[in-house]
Amino acid sequence: MLSYEDVGTAADWLCAAFGFTEAGRFEEAGRVTHVNLLAGDGVVMAGWPGPRYRNPIHHREACVDAAQWLDTTFVVDGVYVLVDDIHQHFDRARASGARILSDLEENGAVGQWQYRAEDIEGHRWMFAQPL
Repeated sequence: MLSYEDVGTAADWLCAAFGFTEAGRFEEAGRVTHVNLLAGDGVVMAGWPGPRYRNPIHHREACVDAAQWLDTTFVVDGVYVLVDDIHQHFDRARASGARILSDLEENGAVGQWQYRAEDIEGHRWMFAQPL
């Protein structure tokens, strides 16, 4: 489960950019508080923990330490997702405005194609497809 400041907008973007399918949306007092997203056989949950929550982008803007640990292209804290067509997935994410952290590459050491991306609130994702 990942937390978002604006769960509804984030879920819509995740579906458009990363190809998730929405499987349930919950609201409270007119605010989207939780969305279930399907990724193949898996589920990713997006939630809003409350008004004091700040996403990784806002942490990066306000905190030198966060800016430094988010300066790397690696997935520091994030989600690893296997996809069926990594090339199509990469093209879709890039066209949707995902911040691409590492280009599509063949990683022979672990036997997969992979790339890393950041979503609209700064969460990091690694998408992969076995060779």
